[in-house]
Amino acid sequence: MAAYSSKFFKIGSCDGQKVVDGEVMPLVLEPADPAKKDVESLVEALGNNKEWFDQMITKNSAVLLRGFDVGNAVNFNDVVEACDWEDIRYVGPAPRTHIHKRIWTANEGPLSEFIYYHHEMVLIKEFPKKVILFCEIPPPEGGETPFVPSFKVTEKMLEEFPEEVEEIEKRGLMYSFSAPTRNTTASMRGRGWEDAFATSDKQEAERRANALGMEIEWLADGGAKTILRPRALTRVFEGRNGRRMWFNTVVGMHGKEQSSATMADGTELPLKLVKRCEEIIEEESIQFKWQKGDVAFFDNWALLHGRRPSLPPRKVLVATCK
Repeated sequence: MAAYSSKFFKIGSCDGQKVVDGEVMPLVLEPADPAKKDVESLVEALGNNKEWFDQMITKNSAVLLRGFDVGNAVNFNDVVEACDWEDIRYVGPAPRTHIHKRIWTANEGPLSEFIYYHHEMVLIKEFPKKVILFCEIPPPEGGETPFVPSFKVTEKMLEEFPEEVEEIEKRGLMYSFSAPTRNTTASMRGRGWEDAFATSDKQEAERRANALGMEIEWLADGGAKTILRPRALTRVFEGRNGRRMWFNTVVGMHGKEQSSATMADGTELPLKLVKRCEEIIEEESIQFKWQKGDVAFFDNWALLHGRRPSLPPRKVLVATCK
């Protein structure tokens, strides 16, 4: 941890940590002085160490602030704003509710359902660089937010399916997704198109969808089918050691009731490739148990993340940043 240097934070640990390419994921930071665990001290420390803290997130992909008195959405918003990253509006299928300023609920779909691993807004032209999560009410059982170093998935897929991976990369991907007219929390993908595009006017929705790189087909029940193509299989981002990220949502959307994932020309993906990819992602996953007040910073360019099924209550809030 040669790059680590801070007088305000000390390095902690949590169950489930892994060392990946020499870096601990997540890096756990706790107050160095127990008398300075209040939100005001944390906000001041983050404000005074913006560049360093940003480097820690890029270096370790995941940073968990633990042991601070972050108690509610207002506190969480103060922490987010202290980092001085630009906000980015969420576009996607998850039903969410605005809570305070830059803070929203995480996916409000049924806690009994597993939210599959994904890079946030991976299908949109502009996606967050950071996903920040705050645990206000930890679940009594389950409900972890597992994450996966995306480049490890690419490495293994190239080892096992080198020709197939490069062929898909060359041809590109096509996704489709069906959304209802209005929001419903009966599904983890229950966000309606009116909310997603912030309009009830179909022509305006089409214009906004097109600006995001989507086509829309209108369904007989008033819902919308969005089509996205071509999309990349992997991406390489600056400052991440040339790692080739598995920057797609093939497994999460392939062959599902509301969605599909194929090659850009409509050719079906090899089922054995999709199934093995699902296994690899789970093999490489990392997770910790949420504690009240935890704030987790994910490098969205480097990590896939999801949500384990949970017993209620569970309250996790989210902010997304450029």
